[in-house]
Amino acid sequence: MPFPDIDPVAFAIGPFAVRWYALAYLFGVLLGAGYGYLLLRNERLWHRGAPPFPAKDVWDFAFWAMLAIVVGGRAFYVLFYNLPYYSQNPLEIFNTLDGGMSYHGGMAGLMLAAILFTRSRGGNWLSSLDLLGAVATIGIFLGRLANFINAELYGAPTDAPWGVVFPTDPLQVARHPSQLYEAVLEGLVLFLVIRIATHVLYALRKPGLVAGIFAIGYALARILVEFVRLPDIQLGYLYGGWLTMGQVLSLPILLGGLILVIHAASRRENPLRP
Repeated sequence: MPFPDIDPVAFAIGPFAVRWYALAYLFGVLLGAGYGYLLLRNERLWHRGAPPFPAKDVWDFAFWAMLAIVVGGRAFYVLFYNLPYYSQNPLEIFNTLDGGMSYHGGMAGLMLAAILFTRSRGGNWLSSLDLLGAVATIGIFLGRLANFINAELYGAPTDAPWGVVFPTDPLQVARHPSQLYEAVLEGLVLFLVIRIATHVLYALRKPGLVAGIFAIGYALARILVEFVRLPDIQLGYLYGGWLTMGQVLSLPILLGGLILVIHAASRRENPLRP
């Protein structure tokens, strides 16, 4: 398949260019906050009818979230993906225009921001992580679509009929559109799974359960897709040539998700009780 002719720049105002990648972050936070508002307002979904903080406060948290995603995403990329380069060029750490961001870092920053924000409101911090788990798939979906538009983070060569020839590929061969795989698995499918958990199984009534489901689902999807996605060129494959940094960073998330699910499932209250 030929790569669709989509300009990475969504629009320009004079010398200022606004890219789809930046819009994906912006709308991911705004749409996530909007969906979070609806969840927070529906008190019957939550443990003892108490969401982690009032629905109106979600817009304040959206500001925290945007900062946390950028700082956490950049910090993880610098530390885990290209530390030698940034050690020699420390000022480049602040040059986020080079696109160096880590989803794992953004997730870590969001978790920390949610915990601190919720504690300042006197709410249950585990429930705030559940809220993140319920809305984060929206941002992931948009972000991976933006990766596809940027023709970055593509996969290994493939003979599959849906293989894409990316304009940034020096070899110009058909490759797995791994960005779209992740958009579907980590974004759309995981959103639907969590939606069933929150509105059919009332999983938000067991603090930590939705966060655990998200962590397990994200980690498994990321680990799976990494088998057909090319690793960052400066890192290559790790540990004998079969693991990627994305898979390594997903393992603690998988473990944390299992711990959260086990903890939540051990609670004696029945989440299905009205």
